Amino acid sequence: MAEAERVIGTPDNKDEADDAAAPAEARPDEHSSDQGPEERPRGRRRVVALFTVAIVAYLLDLGSKLLVVARLEHQPPIPVIGDLLTFTAVRNPGAAFGFGGAFTIIFTIIAAIVVVVIARLARKLYSLPWAIALGLLLGGALGNLTDRIFRAPGFLQGAVVDFIAPAHFAVFNLADSAIVCGGFLIVILSFRGLDPDGTVHKN
Repeated sequence: MAEAERVIGTPDNKDEADDAAAPAEARPDEHSSDQGPEERPRGRRRVVALFTVAIVAYLLDLGSKLLVVARLEHQPPIPVIGDLLTFTAVRNPGAAFGFGGAFTIIFTIIAAIVVVVIARLARKLYSLPWAIALGLLLGGALGNLTDRIFRAPGFLQGAVVDFIAPAHFAVFNLADSAIVCGGFLIVILSFRGLDPDGTVHKN
């Protein structure tokens, strides 16, 4: 009997028998594109990183603006580095760095779209650098969007609070800085061929 089992390849245990009897399509495929249990937690960690960066950037921007409005508005500029850098409160109805003051509502809609797009993209995020970049964009967009919604002169037309004033340059805020840093990081990642899902394209 033992010799017969060896010849016909009878499985030695029930698990092997079940595997042999299972249809081919029901068996695990080592080349399957489905995400395994290790990939899903990794993706969740990247999403957590994205929203952590976004929350930190948003709170820093919001806190700085509240402080500027309370202590600096209607006050003389404060020198930080001589004449090279000062803090001065400015209400900006335009885009980042004071551009496009006549299109406040358009910039508000664009900021809202950016927030929605980043939130949807987060579901397919498996790259930590992309998580940081998108987190900076999201936090900055939310920071300025909050001003657009809640500040004067009205809903969706609010002027953004700017206060960082380098010499010979436009006045900006921390939200603008986060958006620019996130944008530069995305450009670098794109040139290096790294996609948000972690795929690397080599030229």
